[in-house]
Amino acid sequence: MKSLIINKLTALFEQWANEELLQVEQLPASGSVRQYIRLISANKTAIGCFNDNYKENKAFIEFSRQLGKGKLAVPKIYADQLEENIYLQQDLGDESFFDRITSMERDEDAHVKLIQLYKRAINHLLDFQFTGQQVIDYSMAYPRAKFDKQSMLWDLNYFKHYFIKLAGVSFHEQDLEDDFRSLVSYLLSAETHYFMFRDFQSRNIMIQGEKLYFIDYQGGREGALQYDLASLLFDAKANLSTQQREELLNYYISELSKRMHFKLEDFKNYYYGYVLIRVMQAFGAYGYRGFFERKQHFLLSIPYALLNLKWLIENTHIPLKLTSLFSVFEQLICSPNLNQFNYKPKKGLTVLINSFSYKRSIPLDNSGNGGGFVFDCRFLPNPGRLKEYEDLSGNDDAVIQFLTSFQEVQQFMEQVEHIANSSIKNYVERKFSHLMISFGCTGGQHRSVFCANQLAKRLATNKDINLELRHVEMEIQQKI
Repeated sequence: MKSLIINKLTALFEQWANEELLQVEQLPASGSVRQYIRLISANKTAIGCFNDNYKENKAFIEFSRQLGKGKLAVPKIYADQLEENIYLQQDLGDESFFDRITSMERDEDAHVKLIQLYKRAINHLLDFQFTGQQVIDYSMAYPRAKFDKQSMLWDLNYFKHYFIKLAGVSFHEQDLEDDFRSLVSYLLSAETHYFMFRDFQSRNIMIQGEKLYFIDYQGGREGALQYDLASLLFDAKANLSTQQREELLNYYISELSKRMHFKLEDFKNYYYGYVLIRVMQAFGAYGYRGFFERKQHFLLSIPYALLNLKWLIENTHIPLKLTSLFSVFEQLICSPNLNQFNYKPKKGLTVLINSFSYKRSIPLDNSGNGGGFVFDCRFLPNPGRLKEYEDLSGNDDAVIQFLTSFQEVQQFMEQVEHIANSSIKNYVERKFSHLMISFGCTGGQHRSVFCANQLAKRLATNKDINLELRHVEMEIQQKI
């Protein structure tokens, strides 16, 4: 986050808190372009947000106040300066619903706790859907007041352009469009007069103490009951089993029957239709964030989503003939391009150490977390200027001996090690998943490689981390 924005958020915080700001913590990036920091004074804390989309900010702030008046579990808005695209909201801590469920062991006792936790979330969902419908002013909604034909076609074309095409799947354009429109017409025949949270999934539920809070509803609008339930139960990386999803679906239906009358068969048919469009929207997000923006952690959701898709086409019935769309689904499930992502990310904190050349660019953080450290090694003695080291690298003993002979190099590495260890200790305690540390020099061959190797060696005994080492420029040169 740029210093100018931090200065504005600091001023807003100090005006609200009536206390001097003592500490600022950059929070990990989310799937959106919004940027968050934690602001802390002697007695107060808040989350500061910057988002350059004025209308989206206004929707979130107004919805927060309206849902809060309805006694729904949303963060309080402490202060805002909409003209500056900044606001302060309640600090709900660092533990998300996703963190909680992924930390659970999948034994019998944990299964009971998992189901109980999801049932609590479902009870909140029903409150949002019914109470939200009474308190929300949809004139504040962004970008649409209703999950209507236009909204659905946006999602389906998002799936087409940012996932199907980028995955290299073949299809007939008009036939697929015809199937899209058939699906949309069918979904719009369901009742759509309820508040639709839009992104009701495990990363948008926070746990403070044992209380659940809900965030990221700025895209809320009027829609069908089934969509948000599909978002929760088919959240790809939550990786619920078929039995767990069915148990929770039946629980939702049982609780819903206490509030309204409906035909069970119709509800379930529409539900699986909305599961399909939600899964396609999620694939579009994985493609856009993963393939297009190169945020690696979004690609890791693809294997789970493909398993969900496979189960859907084998086990559910929607009263529609969608030949072209289901052909696309079959190709996605069998695609070797997508199956390459079928691996489990490591548990705990992964520390990625890079060396690189400033002649190219600083390595991108594909984890989606942002941040990390970049150390400029160009002030260190340069062995690349000496003929005897010209064709060697920081991996070679002669270069290692040359650089370790300088006191300033040793001091630099000691300082870097201290910074790295301090960050690692903090990130492990806060259950962060990724930290990137990069060393750059002119050619990416001598000093940066040496420093990356030295730090990796110094951190190698730390059992709390998964250590990865890359020499980016050397990898590029080997491919040329």
